[in-house]
Amino acid sequence: MLPYQSLQEAEQAIGRHLTYAETLWFNYSANVSDYFLYCHTILFLFLVFSLVPLPLLFMELKRPKIVEKYKIQPKVRIPRSLMFKCYRDVMRVFFLVVGPLQLISYPSVKWVGIRTSLSLPSGWEMFLQLAVYFIVEDFGNYWIHRFLHCKWGYEKIHSVHHEYTAPIGFAAPYAHWAEILILGIPSFLGPAMVPCHMITFWLWIVLRQVEAIETHSGYDFPWTPTKYIPFYGGAEYHDYHHFVGGQSQSNFASVFTYCDYIYGTDKGYRFQKQHLTKVDLQSPLFVFSVVFMVSRHGSFTNAKS
Repeated sequence: MLPYQSLQEAEQAIGRHLTYAETLWFNYSANVSDYFLYCHTILFLFLVFSLVPLPLLFMELKRPKIVEKYKIQPKVRIPRSLMFKCYRDVMRVFFLVVGPLQLISYPSVKWVGIRTSLSLPSGWEMFLQLAVYFIVEDFGNYWIHRFLHCKWGYEKIHSVHHEYTAPIGFAAPYAHWAEILILGIPSFLGPAMVPCHMITFWLWIVLRQVEAIETHSGYDFPWTPTKYIPFYGGAEYHDYHHFVGGQSQSNFASVFTYCDYIYGTDKGYRFQKQHLTKVDLQSPLFVFSVVFMVSRHGSFTNAKS
């Protein structure tokens, strides 16, 4: 709750006139508790999980010719019933795990210094903070993801997420409840290291989930704006990880590709890109290539999928 009774009082405290955005924020948050504002995170997550994958759902069901050629695994057709089951399972975990976790985690948000006060951050400040959050989350997620592909981590936890070898948008948050809790750590680590305004925090949560849905979309569109981001992985990059499945020891990164390159966990993917770009992923020749990469490039483990 803002400690001002009027716009004039807020402007006197800040020493300048409020911007249009700050005026809107004052009008909305002046008499609202910080805890209530923080709980908006639950609403934003629900809207992202429910609405952002809908265009992808339509494309998957209708397969219009204009987008069919961009489908990464074109021969895979996921039944309508399985799509809605995926969303239903995501919502169950959302209401039983994600939502309650948000309700009780406000003290940690307050403790690290995420604020709701005036003035609002500049666009440049928000951009730099979000860049830090993506880099920190990507690095932490990379190592947790590698751990989840060890025999115990995969069989007990991560195998749930890999039920979709040809991922769809709704499958981005589809995971074991323990995995959701574990992967929440690197997502919160950035804001804990570089505290921000609540608006920036909301934007971070939304952008991270939208990015995850995009990488699980199953489509590699050439006009996607993320293709202009340096070292960005994207849908094709992560789709390879899902296609290989539980034996995959490649493409662990959630957003960027530099960790996989530095630690050598993209060899199988790079080999496939260099030598098999014209081979159908569902063809016997590709299956042979997977076996070849196992013996020559050490891209996979012998863990059961």
